[in-house]
Amino acid sequence: MSSPFIESVRSDIRLRGYSIKTEKTYLEWVRQFIRFCEMRHPADLDPSEITRFLTHLAVNRRVAVHTQKTALNALVYLYQKFLKIEVGELGFKLATRQRYLPTVLSPVEVKQILDQLSGRNRLILALLYGSGLRVNECLRLRIQDLDLEHRSLTIHDGKGRKDRQTLLGAQLIPALTEQMEAAQAIQQQDNKRGIGCSIPPVLARKYPNAFRTLCWAYLFPSSGLCVNPYDAVLCRHHLHDTVVRKFLAKAVASAGIPRKRITCHTFRHSFATALLSTGTDIRTVQELLGHNDVSTTQIYTHVLGLHYAGTASPLDNIM
Repeated sequence: MSSPFIESVRSDIRLRGYSIKTEKTYLEWVRQFIRFCEMRHPADLDPSEITRFLTHLAVNRRVAVHTQKTALNALVYLYQKFLKIEVGELGFKLATRQRYLPTVLSPVEVKQILDQLSGRNRLILALLYGSGLRVNECLRLRIQDLDLEHRSLTIHDGKGRKDRQTLLGAQLIPALTEQMEAAQAIQQQDNKRGIGCSIPPVLARKYPNAFRTLCWAYLFPSSGLCVNPYDAVLCRHHLHDTVVRKFLAKAVASAGIPRKRITCHTFRHSFATALLSTGTDIRTVQELLGHNDVSTTQIYTHVLGLHYAGTASPLDNIM
């Protein structure tokens, strides 16, 4: 059972509307920080302890720079937003990491993997590749997020708490229609028992009958019911991402692509490189992916070799 302090932090996080995933991450870093400081209360600590902890992560634990930044965000929230204590300038050792070029799949390899799957599972991976989605963005899709007529879909509250629109492949419309009908059937069965899909408490109060409407139903509902952590109401959440990772691993093994480390995110990377390789403007790709900075999108030009602007190897001139 969590301490009263941790529970008060949890309540504040929920009051601010952070996602459950962010809540779990922030609370875990707060716990680690308290343990690192020998179980002393954060309010009794000098903010310089944050510097010591972040340096410890980089030097002793050798965490990735992204991990260190996540810990920093959690502790800045703890002090500045929850405890109302200014932390000032934090001079700490940055975690270092060499530039990472993502693994990408060719269209042929994508097709080889998709051919190992059918039905719902095939549709999920096809959306990751065809629309450039993160796996949880795909699983959180509700029926109302799909616009089959204009072949687009809307991502709500994506990374950085942003909304965006992206492409929807025309070839997926029959499969999407079938999946929507399956989701509707599950919704109707749940409604007979007074149960519906999980909905944020604020929206549930504003729209008390939303759980009965098809538009709020998840496109990929989970196979079982759960208790909503916000209000303890029995509901049906979306499919868990571990389900996707398991069937992806089997599909990759069956497709016989052993030389690449393929994850759900590989399909998002492959979406970007496929668009750039066919001449799509990098700003358009940036918008479809939801990147804040075009420099993040430019990593895919390095994957394709486009950053050399067509420069030929000198070897080509003599052979």
